[in-house]
Amino acid sequence: MNRWKALAVLGTAQFLMVLDASVMNVSISQLVEDFDTEVTAIQAVITLYTLVMAAFMLTGGKIGDMFGRRRVFIVGLAVYAVGSGLTAVAPTVWVLALGWSVIEGLGAALVLPALAALVAGSYSGRDRAVAYGVVGGLAGAGIAVGPLLGGWVTTYLTWRLVFAGEVVLVVLILVFIRWIPRQPPPTHRISLDTAGVVLSAAGLALVVLAVLQSGTWGWVQPRNPPFTVLGFAPTLFVVALGGTLLYLFCLHERRTEARGREPLVSLDHFGNRVLRSGLATLFNQNTVLLGLFFVIPLYLQVVQGLNAFETGLRLLPVSVTMLVASMCGTLMLRIASPRTIVRGGLLVLLAATLWLIGAIGPDLHGASFAGSMALLGLGMGMLASQLGNTVQSSVQEEDRSEAGGLQYTAQNLGSSLGTALIGAILIGSLAGAVTTRINDDPRISDAVAGQSAVRIEAGLSFVPADDVATALAGRPEIPPQEAAALVESYQSAQITGLKAAVLACSGITAVSFLFTGGIPAGRPERVVRVRRPGTGPPDR
Repeated sequence: MNRWKALAVLGTAQFLMVLDASVMNVSISQLVEDFDTEVTAIQAVITLYTLVMAAFMLTGGKIGDMFGRRRVFIVGLAVYAVGSGLTAVAPTVWVLALGWSVIEGLGAALVLPALAALVAGSYSGRDRAVAYGVVGGLAGAGIAVGPLLGGWVTTYLTWRLVFAGEVVLVVLILVFIRWIPRQPPPTHRISLDTAGVVLSAAGLALVVLAVLQSGTWGWVQPRNPPFTVLGFAPTLFVVALGGTLLYLFCLHERRTEARGREPLVSLDHFGNRVLRSGLATLFNQNTVLLGLFFVIPLYLQVVQGLNAFETGLRLLPVSVTMLVASMCGTLMLRIASPRTIVRGGLLVLLAATLWLIGAIGPDLHGASFAGSMALLGLGMGMLASQLGNTVQSSVQEEDRSEAGGLQYTAQNLGSSLGTALIGAILIGSLAGAVTTRINDDPRISDAVAGQSAVRIEAGLSFVPADDVATALAGRPEIPPQEAAALVESYQSAQITGLKAAVLACSGITAVSFLFTGGIPAGRPERVVRVRRPGTGPPDR
């Protein structure tokens, strides 16, 4: 059992890194009340956290190479604890943003790439597959348990205790840090590519920011943006600017490496088919997972009226089956290859999303919903049991921090884009369905339908039907019978929007099969590690 001590520490850190994000998602209403602010302000805080992690994950991986992964892991945890402590006592929303979004985000950007490399450096062969399965399962458990824990603490105590508890958990991890074996020092001097840091951080930040704000700004026609470009919404222009900066980053990295200097990330890695497949599948997995974890709480809380704790209970089957499936990764490898397991996981995930579409309705069918959640966790767990090991096993020892940075960059980009894209699809489908139902309902006059169209065009929110009824009750120009018909149309459109959003997740899952061709078709002992060109024959 001694060999698993390091995994206990690293797995706990992984659980910690994903816990508070899911806690924040179910605590938004309480945060709005505590800080006397608006929902948009809290959403901006959550967005900034994702932006900081996505923008600096590659930099965190390179710093781990420069100063040692174990040391950077420790420093990152300390930074994360400072941010958690500041968040726990934050008197204003700006201090909350500083503590959670900025300081914790930077700490996570140091911890996660180092964590991925430390797992790979501490284990090999089937033990490494087990380790990554456990780490992936604990990440999923953190995402799923977060709403349950956060909902209970927020409902009965205070959300601040979660962040105070994180400080205690970091201290415990640091107490047992000696269980993680020391890593060999770098074999050559490594410098930080500052220009690469600026270009990659700015490019990733702009792309993520634009997609996250697309629901507010609009994609082409402006909805409620801070500015317009030639009369159009700024979203695509900001995406294009971010893409241009990322293209300049690639040119800079090629030039830096050609001059014999140390790049932020070697673009030769993307010539590694195994690594490409692993990263693409990770990206798609997190796009679907976080998209669903945006849609499902809306269904449970807004449509069904459950509180934060009850919502967490409904999500518990995901956590249980995902953790079990992740930890059974090595057992599955006895009968199937990583590629087969990943494709099987995608099939299970596709079945789960299709089942969920059928389970979503005006009334909550508990057994059917729980079954779809359990199947969802099973599919996600099968993916998690293989993908981390696939990414790390595809590179050499000295490249594992870079691979870890790429791994968590792909995951965070998938998480950000999943929430934004699925959210935009949800709102777009809601608006389209409401418009269609209002126009087709003979109980609603043309005048009221015209007023509704103007309101929908200005921007529609996913809110409880009771809030819509209350708002219409304050409009004396709308007769009560027409107001009731509008509420019915909105309720029906909510279900349509939710089903369309989940169907989009099904589509992404189906497309993911196209990216699995490079995942190893052999057992871990027979997986070939691909070296950079010119560095000698591959290890077997």
